[in-house]
Amino acid sequence: MAYDVVVIGSGPGGYSASVRSGQYGLKTALIERQVRLGGTCLLVGCIPTKSLLHSADVWDYFKNPEAQGVECKDARLNYPRILERKNKIVSKHSKGIEFLMRKNKVDVIKGTARLLGGGRIEVSNDQGAQTVESKNIILATGSEARMLPGLEPDNNLILTNIQILDMAEVPASLGIIGAGAVGVEFASIFSRFGSKVTVLEMLPRVVPVEDEEISKELDKSFRKAGIRVETGARAENITRNANSVSVDVTLANGQTERLEFDKLLVAVGRKPNTENCGLENTNAQLDRGFVKVNEFQETNEPGLFAIGDIVAGTPQLAHVATAEGMVAVGHIAGKNVRPINKNRIPGATYTDPGIGSVGLTEAQARAQGRSVRIGRFPFVGNSKATILDKHEGFVKVIADEEFGEILGVHIIGPEAFEIVAEAVAAMEAEATVETMMHTIHAHPTIYEAVGEAFNNVYGLAINI
Repeated sequence: MAYDVVVIGSGPGGYSASVRSGQYGLKTALIERQVRLGGTCLLVGCIPTKSLLHSADVWDYFKNPEAQGVECKDARLNYPRILERKNKIVSKHSKGIEFLMRKNKVDVIKGTARLLGGGRIEVSNDQGAQTVESKNIILATGSEARMLPGLEPDNNLILTNIQILDMAEVPASLGIIGAGAVGVEFASIFSRFGSKVTVLEMLPRVVPVEDEEISKELDKSFRKAGIRVETGARAENITRNANSVSVDVTLANGQTERLEFDKLLVAVGRKPNTENCGLENTNAQLDRGFVKVNEFQETNEPGLFAIGDIVAGTPQLAHVATAEGMVAVGHIAGKNVRPINKNRIPGATYTDPGIGSVGLTEAQARAQGRSVRIGRFPFVGNSKATILDKHEGFVKVIADEEFGEILGVHIIGPEAFEIVAEAVAAMEAEATVETMMHTIHAHPTIYEAVGEAFNNVYGLAINI
């Protein structure tokens, strides 16, 4: 079988690229080895995790309903029902992807793909193997959880993002190694569900890719919520016991402490799925397992593109994979496409309080020699935040001092991962701080805080 485009992997980048290819009228196939379409993000990542986070948000209100003027006696957490809801959401959207493939005339081929070179792909499944040929191939095989050396996950005590989503009950205690987005999101979930949570991070601060002030605020919020946070900590001698896991931890002060948890989540990053997919049969170049591409997502192998978590030099985010897929397919179709601007990629962490960010951190801007002005606005001065009883956090704007160019916006607080969209759009449109100061914000809204932060770059915020 011959195609114009074959996409390998049905995560957000892969299925979106397949849809766009079909929309452009290209003969397209999508190869997926899993039973269901959707990849890590839909099946065991972004979507099920955010479903649990939403349930945790709802449960927060039931734990203290009197504050909302609601009487609710004997409220209890039904965790199996929470899992059931999560699974229904995943199933619904996986079926939705199947519909999109049919709608856009994309052939779905189930099996494990291996590149043979020269535009040929071997696809193996229970029925045997077949060879598929294509003028263009888009590799979108995603990533999987990294593990500490000598440690393997199981379905009981030592977990990754996959196993923790299927726990039958909320553990009394949960240890988490790693304070990146995955680690802190699960900390936020299970702390609110009632687990005693401890977060261990080897680096000096939590969410280390974020602006330093954002890290400090999340650390403070976690500690206030009863989550133990140990940064600058090294976990060693991890031991499975009959019904628990023991970890020897060297703390930042040099002292050693043995901790014991009912469950241990390892969230120390993700590695690209580039092994055993036949890249050695191509001219594609790798950097520590990541695929090198140009601005149009092309590898050194003619007709071979790579997108998403396997790409060197871009963050492992679902929306980045999708955007890269649009670039690759647009280039294949001869469209006038604009490559990814790495400085305008939004980051979103769905903790409580939430985090949304785009552009340079203050430290990065100063390291580049930029003269900057900083605007901040705390959510304590926002009326809608008061209504929601979500006062923690702030908006921080980093701007060029001379021209008012928006260099970065960093938010921690209610719906931060939603309201950062205004900042992303402003930067994409190359708006200045002055433009955003004159942009009318509806009242009362959470995103008014963004407008206030822009005003505060020049000391003109109203509500502080």
